[in-house]
Amino acid sequence: MARYLDIHPDNPQQRLLQQVVDALNDDQLIAYPTDSGYALGSRIGNKDGRDRILSIRNLDDRHHFTLVCKDFSQLGQMVHVDNSAFRAIRAATPGPFTFILPAMPDVPRRLLHPKKRTVGVRIPDHTLVRALLEALGEPLLSSTLILPGETEPRTNGWDVKDTLDHLVDVVIETGEDTPAEPTTVVDWSEGYPEVLREGAGDWTRFVG
Repeated sequence: MARYLDIHPDNPQQRLLQQVVDALNDDQLIAYPTDSGYALGSRIGNKDGRDRILSIRNLDDRHHFTLVCKDFSQLGQMVHVDNSAFRAIRAATPGPFTFILPAMPDVPRRLLHPKKRTVGVRIPDHTLVRALLEALGEPLLSSTLILPGETEPRTNGWDVKDTLDHLVDVVIETGEDTPAEPTTVVDWSEGYPEVLREGAGDWTRFVG
């Protein structure tokens, strides 16, 4: 049965954040709210976390995982951002955008697209997520919580707990429904932007 943690949306309690960090460091899987619906998250070094996310979402190894970062500096340690992408990505973050870019050598190969050696990165515009990332001290391996047969992410903590009670270890609630629209996904791995998923945010800024 998943633990259910009710954390304040504007002033997250440090003791509760530490409980989440402890769970992540203990290789547990969390469900947490973002600025574009709920997401599943685990520590980057949690080998089992990746497989659990794929199982819950019924995805194969070609799925692009996302490394959720606290700021642009941390993002730049995970992926290679060339000059053509730097200004546009910097201007769009924080926000509901996921960017697919070539991964740096330190990113574990099991997290990368098997052929492209790319990974998704994003910086959410969400108080709780920023506080959690600050407490964790590293990016969070993540994937939008869109279940098989559905097209939109889950938006409510109680609903997530009811649905995934025995599949995740921690569910975070903030007392607010999250937006039901997933992130816009932009592939910049070839040196130019290609919108792979039209989602939240102004995706037209990356077209033409």
